[in-house]
Amino acid sequence: MPMTALFVIDTQEELVSIPSTAIPDGARICETGTKILDRARSKPTTELDIIVVQHSEDPADPNSTLVPGSKAWDLVLPPRDGAGNEKVVHKTTADTFESNPNLANELQGRGISSIVAFGVQSEFCVRATCRGAINAGFDVILLRGAHSTYNNDETGQSAEQIEKEVEQELESIGVKVVPWDQYEF
Repeated sequence: MPMTALFVIDTQEELVSIPSTAIPDGARICETGTKILDRARSKPTTELDIIVVQHSEDPADPNSTLVPGSKAWDLVLPPRDGAGNEKVVHKTTADTFESNPNLANELQGRGISSIVAFGVQSEFCVRATCRGAINAGFDVILLRGAHSTYNNDETGQSAEQIEKEVEQELESIGVKVVPWDQYEF
């Protein structure tokens, strides 16, 4: 039976829960993500892996904020302790697969053929990881309403506009976009 991996991308304190730095819809992503994880965790562990992606920046760079060990870097939606089908995957680039060259082979070796994704930031790590998964040969589903980003003051685009633009772009390369509350694991 083909398996699925749920990718929880960069749901870290700085991006979703620290008021001064969080994306505008950080609370929505946390609430939605919790509901998605609750549903996913009700499935047999033999059918679903949960991959919690955590971005890390260089501590030597004075502009870095997602520094390992810092409050900003901490996960808001961490894997459950002792759950054999849940793990953290660290990355230093937008694309989880680029940062982890063996990840695609490892997942495929476990029988995983589909990636379901949600998280932060739509136009950076979510988009790049979905593209990386497509390029690695996975079927990819992006959960609409469960990914977001910052408003872009330079272009005048709202986070919602950016979300929709990313969804359209990813659909054009074969990613299926499904409303999070309608997806069944």
